[in-house]
Amino acid sequence: MTATGLDVFDATIQKTNSWLDDVMQVGGWPDRHTAYRALRATLHALRDRLIIDEVAQLGAQLPMLIRGLYYEGWDPSNKALKERRPEQFLARIEHELRDDGGFDPEWVAR
Repeated sequence: MTATGLDVFDATIQKTNSWLDDVMQVGGWPDRHTAYRALRATLHALRDRLIIDEVAQLGAQLPMLIRGLYYEGWDPSNKALKERRPEQFLARIEHELRDDGGFDPEWVAR
């Protein structure tokens, strides 16, 4: 018997946990919640700078659960941000992580 009752859900939970474990290890963060926030902030900053076709192409490559957080809050009627300087990208990550404090956005983006 599966944990959720559906193999596809169990598989995406396992993949997502693996991704979060990797992010935790690379970032040196103590828990999955922190890794989740960092991953989410970076994916959103990237997504908001891509054109719709690129957003969809990247999203199609992500595991199902991570794909959901990638698309969370996205409005496809908005145009891609024209910001192209690294500082602007990092400012977006910093803004998303403003409540967590103590994050170096450049480190998170790596």
